[in-house]
Amino acid sequence: MAKKVILGAFAVISFGIVVLSVVVAMQSAELKVTRSLDINAPSDRIFEQVNDFHKWDAWSPWAKLDPNMKTTFSGADSGVGASYAWTGNDEVGEGKMTIKNTHPPKYLAIDLEFIKPFEAKNLTQFDFKAMGEKTNVTWTMVGKKNFVMKAFCLVMDMDKAIGADFEKGLAQLKTVAETAPPQ
Repeated sequence: MAKKVILGAFAVISFGIVVLSVVVAMQSAELKVTRSLDINAPSDRIFEQVNDFHKWDAWSPWAKLDPNMKTTFSGADSGVGASYAWTGNDEVGEGKMTIKNTHPPKYLAIDLEFIKPFEAKNLTQFDFKAMGEKTNVTWTMVGKKNFVMKAFCLVMDMDKAIGADFEKGLAQLKTVAETAPPQ
């Protein structure tokens, strides 16, 4: 009798694992998070804040999460080829960004590589649309979700989590760009 109960429990658990695996596998492999904000500053002033990693500490939503975070800069000072690497606590993890493409002052693309707490490679894009005295800034991250990331996304809304960081960063970028002296 105990043997039948154990086998029955094993069958139910195995079936649950198979069903969960199918549900996870059927999730979209696409990851896309995007947020926009109008900023009362010319696009070239805002572009310069994003195009130079040395200026990110003033507005990045992650810069102040770990006061002991170690950062390194390499490659060009700004623009294509500029790189920024970081390693820090559990909130910021470890990774590297490299500017791969720019069309000043309208567009900037960054290769984003997360190393910890999980490995991932994504493309981050900033679009700057001049609208008279204002500029609409759109921050987008796109990437592919592997099986583990798909499973994680069943319990964690990545758009909400990352989107909140993008909103905070854009608000801080707005403050910096609107108070920066004209160039």
